[in-house]
Amino acid sequence: MDLSAEFKRWKAQCLSKVDLSRKGSVDEDVLEIVQLLNGQEQFFTTSSCAGRIILLDGSINGSEVQKQNCSWLLVTHKACVKDDVVVALRRANGNAILKFEPLVLHVQCRQLQDARILHSVAIDSGFRNSGITVGKRGKIMLAVRSTHGLEVPLSHQGKLMVTEEYIDFLLKIANQKMEENKKRIERFYNCLQHALEKETVAATSHPKEKVNSPYIRKKKRNPEKAHGKRVTEENGKELENNDHDDPGISVTVFPEDY
Repeated sequence: MDLSAEFKRWKAQCLSKVDLSRKGSVDEDVLEIVQLLNGQEQFFTTSSCAGRIILLDGSINGSEVQKQNCSWLLVTHKACVKDDVVVALRRANGNAILKFEPLVLHVQCRQLQDARILHSVAIDSGFRNSGITVGKRGKIMLAVRSTHGLEVPLSHQGKLMVTEEYIDFLLKIANQKMEENKKRIERFYNCLQHALEKETVAATSHPKEKVNSPYIRKKKRNPEKAHGKRVTEENGKELENNDHDDPGISVTVFPEDY
């Protein structure tokens, strides 16, 4: 199998698909990263979400809120205020849960070396739950993730179980996490630009030599700050599940101390 040609086919197929997410477009805060990655021969994004605060109303019959079986009472990719949550909670009939979800970005990579460079960029930027998976068909996927989420139940069977003061307290925490998430996205964009520039220079200077990027080191710190800003999360699920006809994952790589 010509993996290079297969990768080009996968990329063309992915980027030509219609965005089927609820929002229908790439989140603004991650748009520049998505455009930068999709503009490279060795990468393309399959799904993304820049981070969001959501209020979900789940079934009263289940112990967990499942997104596909719940009502979205509120969703925002910006800071949230108490009054908006209180108004949204009036429509809750089941078990309402307030969540903050940080950036999620899935990128398919042409070669493992490309994924390793991108993985180091993610770790250095604060997304320490990131990892690489390699499918038996040769698909190399990099998931950019972090662990600073938030999930708190607010109501049970439609009855509010907390005070408005506590909701205000939770939103302060969620908004702080959102701000930190934005800073990590900016660092990621800056580190990604720097890593791509290094690879370009190295490939031009030593076209026949194997490139060992400094970004492969796991614990590099203090990346420079720069101005930077999803194919979207739901839209990418179909592509991520395309390996269902290729059972199992052959390799998984995660940082040692995430």
